[in-house]
Amino acid sequence: MHTITVADAKAHLSELLGRIENGEEIVITRRGKPVARLTAVEPAKQPVKSLAEFRDSIQQPRTPATEVLTALRDEAR
Repeated sequence: MHTITVADAKAHLSELLGRIENGEEIVITRRGKPVARLTAVEPAKQPVKSLAEFRDSIQQPRTPATEVLTALRDEAR
């Protein structure tokens, strides 16, 4: 992690962006106190193509919810 002042960040923004693209994290300070952190943006996740595909990807519970709720209710009595 590299620290830089606001004035230096304004003067060298293009250079800083190149360093950030290469994975570096930069903290910008004002009067010696950190005020911002610059990091690379994570790539967006791919959306699910269809609801059916999403449902197929989810692992089904072994015990039906009705049985779990009934057991919890009976246990509380």
